[in-house]
Amino acid sequence: MWQQIIVGLIVAAALLHASTKYLPAAWRRRIVYALARRGLDEDMLARFFKVQDSCGSGCGSCGSCDTGSSGKDSAAPPPSPPASRRVIKLHVQR
Repeated sequence: MWQQIIVGLIVAAALLHASTKYLPAAWRRRIVYALARRGLDEDMLARFFKVQDSCGSGCGSCGSCDTGSSGKDSAAPPPSPPASRRVIKLHVQR
């Protein structure tokens, strides 16, 4: 009996992990919405299912609204040199 309970818990944990990682984003958003309507914390669920906005504040920006730094201290690092392009040569034998 205990073995069946433990196996059931392991399968449930695997299903939860797979649903947070491999389901399409639209399905994950729908799951978060459905669970939030039932009284669970929507922000926590969005983080868990990885469907929150990029910076978590809802603005959808890539961190440009960060107010922690000021003036010259918040300057972005210099851009890196362009990446070298790799060419894959295909040799067709007929």
